[in-house]
Amino acid sequence: MIRVLIVDDSPTVRLTLQTILESDSQIKVVGYASNGKEALDRAMQLRPDLITMDVLMPEMDGIDATRLIMAQCPTPIVIVTTHLSDPELEIGFNALQAGAVQVIDKPANAFAPESVSERAALVTTIKLMSEVRVVQRRFDTLHHGARPPLPVQESMPSLVEVVAIGASTGGPAALNTILGALPADFPASILIVQHITVGFTLGLAAWLQHRCRLPIHVAQAEERIQPGMVYIAPDACHLLVAKDRRLQLNTSALVNHVRPSANVLFESIGMVYGAKAIGILLTGMGEDGALGLRAIHQSGGLTIAQDEATSVVYGMPRAAAELGACSTILPIDQIAAFLVRTVMHRR
Repeated sequence: MIRVLIVDDSPTVRLTLQTILESDSQIKVVGYASNGKEALDRAMQLRPDLITMDVLMPEMDGIDATRLIMAQCPTPIVIVTTHLSDPELEIGFNALQAGAVQVIDKPANAFAPESVSERAALVTTIKLMSEVRVVQRRFDTLHHGARPPLPVQESMPSLVEVVAIGASTGGPAALNTILGALPADFPASILIVQHITVGFTLGLAAWLQHRCRLPIHVAQAEERIQPGMVYIAPDACHLLVAKDRRLQLNTSALVNHVRPSANVLFESIGMVYGAKAIGILLTGMGEDGALGLRAIHQSGGLTIAQDEATSVVYGMPRAAAELGACSTILPIDQIAAFLVRTVMHRR
């Protein structure tokens, strides 16, 4: 039985979430909280298997509550919010940085016939995320405030033209760590597939831009890839690269049960760029990206997998390691420095 604590300042939302979750016989709601302070108290008292967390609440918001819970009684936390509110999105993604494992859309018209898929997605997310191993996080390990300055140095022309990154659960925080540590003159293009709830990709791009010196936007079809740009796959579309170095989007079948798929991106990168590519597979459930990372590796490109110790879920990187697809395995806080040394030939 999965024991869930619901945190939301709206009694209606709390009841709605309980009804949806308890429609599955494997889930039991064991308590409620109407603000972040209550959430910490209930989490300490009840020790639930998972917490659903609202973001904008009185007394204490979702990010502060997440930070305190992860420091004092680590528990998988799923942010349940809406993609229509910019302030909620900002706090929601900051809560992911603080240790939450997923962000999902708050059901609208939850019991309408057309909302069956939304209800099913919520239940599935809760069941999957309840299995995530979480670790205690100290406040000083979190990344806040302005971007740290990086020295500008002379560098040799790069042989690497593109960096392709795949991520799932825990990915937004991992991407923030990498992108926030890259200098403004980083010359390679960066293409990203991040598995995330539909409706949150634009918010993710805006949130990542706060710490990243490189321009970030959601990829568009037929866009010519530019050096020093970061492109994120849009909602529900595979992202790949054509031979003429233009971005391609399609809505063909799911790959590894997902769309966009890191495998699709990586395989196209291997074919088009070969040894001029670096592939990176970050934290996430399942095996998406492992075969594609091997394709980059076999075409002569460098490949990196995030290590187990710093992965929220060591599923996708493990699958790549077991395939022999990795040139190296690194903790998340060393990947950006590796990219700078390799791409820009800096010590």
